[in-house]
Amino acid sequence: MDKEEYKKFYSEVYRHSLSHILAKAVIELFGKDKVQYAIGPQISDGFYYDFLLPRNLTNEDLGTIEDKMREILKRQEDWTVEELPKDEALSLFADQRFKTEIIQDLPDDAKITIYRTGEDFVDLCRGPHISNSRELLGSAFQIKSVSGAYWRGDEKRDQLQRIYVYAFENKKDLKAHLQFIKEAMERDHKRLGPAMGLFMFDESAPGMPYWLPRGWKLYNAMLEFWRRIHEEHGYQEISGPIINNRHLWKTSGHWDHYVDNMFIIPGTGEDGNMEIEAADTYAAKPMNCPNAINVFRHALRSYRELPFRISQVDVIHRKEKSGELNGLFRVQAFRQDDAHTFLMEDQIADEIADIMDIADQIYGTFGLTYEVELSTRPDDFMGDIEVWNQAEASLKEILNDRFGEGNYEINEGDGAFYGPKIDIKMRDALGREWQTGTIQLDFQLPLNFDLKYVADDSSHKRPVMIHRAIFGSLERFIGIMTENFKGLFPFWLSPYQVGIVPILPEHNEYAKEVQRTLEDAGIRVETDLAYRNMKEKIKGFHAMKDPYIVIVGDKEIADRTVSVTIRGNKKMNGVPLERFVEICRLMNREHSLELITEA
Repeated sequence: MDKEEYKKFYSEVYRHSLSHILAKAVIELFGKDKVQYAIGPQISDGFYYDFLLPRNLTNEDLGTIEDKMREILKRQEDWTVEELPKDEALSLFADQRFKTEIIQDLPDDAKITIYRTGEDFVDLCRGPHISNSRELLGSAFQIKSVSGAYWRGDEKRDQLQRIYVYAFENKKDLKAHLQFIKEAMERDHKRLGPAMGLFMFDESAPGMPYWLPRGWKLYNAMLEFWRRIHEEHGYQEISGPIINNRHLWKTSGHWDHYVDNMFIIPGTGEDGNMEIEAADTYAAKPMNCPNAINVFRHALRSYRELPFRISQVDVIHRKEKSGELNGLFRVQAFRQDDAHTFLMEDQIADEIADIMDIADQIYGTFGLTYEVELSTRPDDFMGDIEVWNQAEASLKEILNDRFGEGNYEINEGDGAFYGPKIDIKMRDALGREWQTGTIQLDFQLPLNFDLKYVADDSSHKRPVMIHRAIFGSLERFIGIMTENFKGLFPFWLSPYQVGIVPILPEHNEYAKEVQRTLEDAGIRVETDLAYRNMKEKIKGFHAMKDPYIVIVGDKEIADRTVSVTIRGNKKMNGVPLERFVEICRLMNREHSLELITEA
């Protein structure tokens, strides 16, 4: 076991052991006869434990629980493990119904392990654990929060109180993590987005964002960038219906594999009642691929047209559980930067290489690095297993050639139901990993829809299909970028790039002229002509995080210049208007991450 493996193993052991200390502390504080304790696994930055308690916990309780945990650790109690047959385990936990349910689900001949901490606490657990509580005395922990959690994730079961705890090997690591959490909260897109006027949500459409005027400008700047790159790479953009008849989704396989995540518009059954299996049932599309297929098969294609590349950013809908919705990160209506390519088998390697070039260009523009992961055949796969083997072998060969064998992860069983895929994972400014893009090789849907093209020998052959996205959900990607840049978007992406502040009303006409000049150059500009203090106007633009705030007064009018306050309060005074326009054009043209700070 190397150093990193040992550290991971040790962190899992001490975090899981601390979860037992938490359970023991809660039981001592509330009384064993009043506490039902469920499960307490370790997680990436600590652990949690679920309890059914006689009352809801308060903030005051959390400090008391932490103190009790430290008191228990100082007792330096021994930990012992025992193995019991099922009937003895049921007897031991007869007064704990969640533990009893877990045990009842095990085979009758199962050997069940329990861990005792001191004389008076026992937990059902596979382990491993420490041997004495003194091993945890140097650890550092802090209760993060309490939230509701249904037993086994079932909304019809008991709602428990889940206590989350940060836990690290020492105080230094805990302090560093708390600083990371503080920084992450300051970057939270759910706070920044509404404050900057980017988006909002309304209870009438859960998980379906409203893009406000400023946010829609940002959204369109992102799309304009994306469209230009895809036109350079030979993609043709289309748009299709938002709803389709269930027959299309049956043919594609989505009805059988994805219907629980689809918004259904039931048709009329033979008895006159609404019925989702009726012939006139429709569903809001959760994917764009069947629409792309319809466009491909609209005309008989020649091999000379292949690869036939279609891009698409229609709204798609996916039904999610209400508890899983999370700002822009998890929504029910979004646009995905979809593209579908129909091609011959001998074109696969070159096409995927070109897609990776697009990924390099897009992620590089945002200053992001990425890694790839190959996801293989899932249990509910569709089609012939030999076709799957062929597709997986093709993708492995492509990744080996581009990244080198062993330089990417293999995620067994996580492919799409119609084909294996390459998932693209990138890291943001906080070092967090996000799965954004995907490239999926598909031999199945062309078979399901009986797709054909005319080969060079005039025969009809079946194309291969590639599904791919680079941003993934644009909503999610914008949420990630809002946090990555802390709302300080690059100039080319900012909703408004320049805010103009006339010092006095008599300077308004020149301010309007500056605005028109910038807008004629394709710059997004807003001007505050309100009759109020100049400092208030500047403060308003600062709050919206406009990259440049232009101030105009008598001197600027006389010299036909602008004075510019740059994000971070650096200034450029007396910049000729024509030069400022060129500065803005340059940053738009080059998609700069940094602002130009000298004229």
